[in-house]
Amino acid sequence: MKMCGRVRLSSDYSEIKIRLKFAPNAPAPNCEPDWNKAPTEPMLVAIRSVDGERVPKMTRWGLVPHWAKDDKLQYSTFNARAEDFTIKPAFRDAWKWGQRCLVVTDGFYEWKKLDAKGKLKQPYAIAMADDSQMIMAGLWAKWKSPASGEQILSCTILTCGPNTVLGELHNRMPVILAESNWPKMARRGPSIRGRIAGVAQAASG
Repeated sequence: MKMCGRVRLSSDYSEIKIRLKFAPNAPAPNCEPDWNKAPTEPMLVAIRSVDGERVPKMTRWGLVPHWAKDDKLQYSTFNARAEDFTIKPAFRDAWKWGQRCLVVTDGFYEWKKLDAKGKLKQPYAIAMADDSQMIMAGLWAKWKSPASGEQILSCTILTCGPNTVLGELHNRMPVILAESNWPKMARRGPSIRGRIAGVAQAASG
């Protein structure tokens, strides 16, 4: 069962730029405040440029792999399980090519089932204790339309098992990164799989 697909990003971009330490010359994206962002909507991510700087990009939430015939996939790609995303066809090339990103949010929403059939639900807004940005681990991809040549940048959020608090609401949660782990998502190398596994374990611990 996937993490419920709603996030919030209402912070001013000027604050985000400082917190994320974006490259000074990076163009500011068209990032509008959104209190209820759903899959397929624009998502702000931070990626590592060719010269090693952290730059902002607006991507579509729901990864479109480069080999897709069109951008209307028949299955959900807005989440990727941290336990097995490296072998899933939709995500493995983005992983192999080092297309990792920081997904910038202010939090997300979950719904707690109040009855056995799940018809009655109570919504909860999940945020950081200090109200700072909630940075999630993600992957990004670039897809080019065979028909029009249009290019689409897209992303997915990595998920893991829940911690004690969120386990009462759902059986999955996003991999939430402490600031000390932001650089680890960008580094290449043979140990990165182990680093992500460790980060996911810490997030759910």
